[in-house]
Amino acid sequence: MRRLPALATAVLTAAVLAPATAHAASPPFPASVFRATHNSYSGDVDGAKDSLVHQLDHGVRFLELDVHDNGYATSHDYAVGHDSPGNLVDHSGGNPASNDLRDWLAVVNTWSAQHPAAAPIVVMLDLKDDLTDNPSFAAGNLTALNQELESVFGARLLRARDYPAAQPDVDALRGRVLPLLSGHGGSRTEYRRDVGYHPAVALNGRGQVVEVHDSGAGALRYWTGTYGADGRVTWLRHGKYDSGQTPAVALNDNGDLVEVHQSPSATTLWYHVGKLGADGEITWQESHQYDNGVSPTVAFTDATHLREIHQSQSSSQNWDWDGLLAGTTVSWTGNAKTADARFAKATATSAGRTVSVWTGADGPTSAQTLRADTDRVAGDRIRYRQVAFDEFQKGDSAELQQGALFYGAPATESAFITSARQAGKLVRGWDFDSAGQATTPLAGYPATNHPDDSWYQTLLTGNGAVE
Repeated sequence: MRRLPALATAVLTAAVLAPATAHAASPPFPASVFRATHNSYSGDVDGAKDSLVHQLDHGVRFLELDVHDNGYATSHDYAVGHDSPGNLVDHSGGNPASNDLRDWLAVVNTWSAQHPAAAPIVVMLDLKDDLTDNPSFAAGNLTALNQELESVFGARLLRARDYPAAQPDVDALRGRVLPLLSGHGGSRTEYRRDVGYHPAVALNGRGQVVEVHDSGAGALRYWTGTYGADGRVTWLRHGKYDSGQTPAVALNDNGDLVEVHQSPSATTLWYHVGKLGADGEITWQESHQYDNGVSPTVAFTDATHLREIHQSQSSSQNWDWDGLLAGTTVSWTGNAKTADARFAKATATSAGRTVSVWTGADGPTSAQTLRADTDRVAGDRIRYRQVAFDEFQKGDSAELQQGALFYGAPATESAFITSARQAGKLVRGWDFDSAGQATTPLAGYPATNHPDDSWYQTLLTGNGAVE
């Protein structure tokens, strides 16, 4: 038999062996299994988990931090703890000495920076308090939570809005941190959408946007944002600024704004002056009554002059005022009847851009869901930037299930876990403290209080847990 030259033999051998020795493609992220802990911050105070660093060093890729907003306005941070800040928190073994959420997130960020090839880490924030009653960014509403996540994790953060439509494999996400919201249902729901009545909008030549609306129950709230290169509005800040109904707003290119509204239970008309900052926050001045009437509207006619038109409280007659913005107040003059229609307060146009606001259901959401159209994009929700993912739990509303990637339930809810896994979801089963709680397929995140126990290690290794 004729022998092949040595070089040809080597090439042929390499070609035959290559498929068998090549690195296999990593599994799809939602189909994978990862080590996970329950109440990760509690270390050995509750369970046997040791520190966050120990957990990460030993393959845990899902961490839970219970979060409270008590005292945010003073400390400018959220606090970690079970039933209250500091409760069941293990500060030993290299865990932070403080309860400040930022310090705990920083531990994860430092470890992730040192291990860029690690499988993606999910940091779940279990919201123990209602964040919807925080009236502003300064008081710790969900815009503040977004900023904290982004400022701590930076480029390592994989925001929910950036999650690939085509499900990625694990290798594509190595070195990334995924934030996940759990806990208080009202806060998780408001993170996905907002509701309101009588929305109005203003847009200036710099692409800055201010939206105002009433709650239907007497509160006045605002959103600010920017019109982006993609034709969408990115909403930056949100808050409550007064009590009233049927608001309207005008905004000039200097970021000066004037808002008008009707009182919540009477027909008096009031105005605010505000200043829109580069960060999207509004500095509001005190409100002042300027007339009686209903359904007020307002618009700038130049950088400092305004015109206000409202309807009489006792007839269909419209009345108007001329206004001059001077510092933090408006001087109103020339009040008279007018045949002109009130301004179209729900639509604003400037520098070739248009933004309109309205209310309408989006799938399972309420008919009062706040929505926005631009000249290029229709039907977006007015809501917090989707930095964090939102967990859907057994018993939650259809709103929270819509589009959810992460599901969660107690480890004893085997039917829920199995069904969600079969549907291609990433599923957390918490208090997973016995091999007998294993499902087929296994929960993607069996969140245990005993990650170093041999039964857990054997089970997770046998199910191909990714590190």
